[in-house]
Amino acid sequence: MIIKLAPQDIRRYNWYIWKTVISGLMLFILLLVVTYFGLFGPLPTFRAIENPKSNQASEVLAADKTVLGTYYVQNRSSVNYSQLSPNVVNALVATEDSRFYEHSGIDFQRVISIVFLNIVTKKQGGSTITQQLAKNLFSGEVARNPFFRFTQKLKEWIIAVQLERRYTKQEILTMYLNTVDFGAYNTFGIKSAARTYFNVTPDKLTPDQAALLIGMVKGPGYYSPIRHPDRALSRRNLILELMTKQKFLSEGQLAEFKQKPLNLSFNPISHNDGPAPYFRAILKQEVQKIFKDQNITKSDGTPYDLDRDGLKIYTTIDATMQQYAEEAQQEYMRKLQVQFNDQWRGVSRWKTIKNFKLLLDQGMYRSDRYKELELQGKSEDEIRQNFDTPDSLELFTWKGTIDTVMKPIDSIVYSKMMLRNAMMSMDPTTGYVKAWVGGTNFEHFKYDQVKMGTRQVGSTAKPFTYSVAIENGYSPCMEVDNVPVTITGYGDPWMPKQSSSDWLQGSITLRKALGYSQNYVAAYIMNEVKPIPVMELIKKMGITSPVPPYPSICLGTFNASVFDMTGAYSVFANHGTWTEPTYILRIEDKNGNVIYTHTPKIVQAMDAQTAYVMTYMLKGVIEDGTGSRLIRTYGFRNPVGGKTGTTQDNSDGWFMGITPQLVTGVWTGCEDRDIHFRSTRLGEGANTALPIFALFMQKVYNNPSLGIKRNVDFDAPKNGTSITLDCNAYKQQQQGTGEVDKKLGF
Repeated sequence: MIIKLAPQDIRRYNWYIWKTVISGLMLFILLLVVTYFGLFGPLPTFRAIENPKSNQASEVLAADKTVLGTYYVQNRSSVNYSQLSPNVVNALVATEDSRFYEHSGIDFQRVISIVFLNIVTKKQGGSTITQQLAKNLFSGEVARNPFFRFTQKLKEWIIAVQLERRYTKQEILTMYLNTVDFGAYNTFGIKSAARTYFNVTPDKLTPDQAALLIGMVKGPGYYSPIRHPDRALSRRNLILELMTKQKFLSEGQLAEFKQKPLNLSFNPISHNDGPAPYFRAILKQEVQKIFKDQNITKSDGTPYDLDRDGLKIYTTIDATMQQYAEEAQQEYMRKLQVQFNDQWRGVSRWKTIKNFKLLLDQGMYRSDRYKELELQGKSEDEIRQNFDTPDSLELFTWKGTIDTVMKPIDSIVYSKMMLRNAMMSMDPTTGYVKAWVGGTNFEHFKYDQVKMGTRQVGSTAKPFTYSVAIENGYSPCMEVDNVPVTITGYGDPWMPKQSSSDWLQGSITLRKALGYSQNYVAAYIMNEVKPIPVMELIKKMGITSPVPPYPSICLGTFNASVFDMTGAYSVFANHGTWTEPTYILRIEDKNGNVIYTHTPKIVQAMDAQTAYVMTYMLKGVIEDGTGSRLIRTYGFRNPVGGKTGTTQDNSDGWFMGITPQLVTGVWTGCEDRDIHFRSTRLGEGANTALPIFALFMQKVYNNPSLGIKRNVDFDAPKNGTSITLDCNAYKQQQQGTGEVDKKLGF
């Protein structure tokens, strides 16, 4: 039965409906007004909207502007609109806001249709891209309480309108794509997502790749192409259909792209990933120190945050040389570790290694496991019991990380018996550091051995003493009786030892004495020139660690870092000038403003003649000395100088290599000096460090694009040298049988 309403009833019901609509509209306007004036919390200021904040990763850039790595809380790096593929923009607009170019922040037509759809069908979202950007930038975490979420929505509406007034559509799209969360693997922003899932930059994304990434925005976990590839594929194809509906793709293109598989090039990013992880860790500390020491702050006076402020740090690292250095280390250290393990196979470490229990206890106390157990309130006995109980552990091997079950205390033994290695290479003229390998595996061994660690330098210090002698007029051709020397006047009398197997008996030249690393001759020279001038020269050459003025420094009894030693040896290749090893060029803020520029220190450490003569002597180490393996094994016949170094008990192996264009330092040893090779034949620097230099330089020389030329020799001083380098001529001079004497018949 149909009830027929009287005209007055119809008017009354219409009035109720209009009254409800008008009241609702007035209430909504009232809520917007009170929201605008801050009743539900403050809105962002004009300045905040002009300069919206988002956690943005800072980038470390190599010399060729490639990204070495990032510092971040959220792995987010921004791009400009010009760096976006049109496919990304089209996919976003087609999916999230098809009327984006027509509204001013709020799409009222869409709001009305969404309200109707939510009443009659399933729930759907009605936020425009600008509203979503407002939420990403200013709302923070989405409120669970319906009322608080409603107030957030009101704020987002107001902010969306303000954003539209202050930014172009292109800028809004760019900001949105820079702030959106792509879910797992710490992936924020389109640049990070493109690199993580396809290993490309955003401008290279194809329509199907763009559709996949934009499809993830609705539910990064649910549509993850790694965890749920079928869902991701279905979602991608839906986005492609929407792009076709909006005329961004043709029907033919749609059919083509829907047939393609996901074709991921999955490249998850972590702080440990990428080249030069040790360098990046040290760089971060150095940048923070620079900002503090020089009071470099943001315009509002607050300090810069490397993990959030999107800085760009331009460095001198050559990405290709860095790769070669890391490859050279990996290639040789896996072989050297086998040699080391073979020497210790079947040998009791407890009986053979000095202070072995103390070393293990130190390793236990320093471990994260010990600190965690201590925080849990465990007693010393309980902690030791835990370390003696087998557990599932991850171990580093040269074949990759392995999962195994073993006692944690045994894992410390394993770690202690792993050889460590570090190397650095730099341009001696500019001081630019080209490669920095601070250790063997950053994930497992985070301590940097290039700059942070110092070790005894051994015979690599001998050239410093010889340099003082050369500067005082000594010739490389001067002969000295290679006999034991005792030096007095500096505490107890000091007389160095010389291995009988390496002792060259008789009278030998200074060049040969350095080439074969003869301790007696080094001591003789030290006794002639005295310790203080040698110490002063070492300091002028950039060694920052303590160098006591005692005779024994001629044999390298002091500690120094690979960083300082490489810088010191650059003096020989750079005409006597020490140019501070430099690895930071400049730092820019997220807007491209330069906030720091580095100016290296320069010191004339020795005269050009002394430096040139020392290159001649260091070439003798390679031509006929302890570094001759470079020629015999690796075929180096070009101008190369160098010096091997081996410390007491073979605890440290060094090789310092110099060419006119590159100076490189290499160190190898265990974490603790009491653990070392059991023979000098395997533990000397010629075996533990020199081969890594050789492999690195072979790769560098074989790549002409690097500009490091094989047959370039060291430059002689412009005014020539007054020191005779021809030993036959020198002998004649000393014997008084020069050409004039011969003519006169003397």
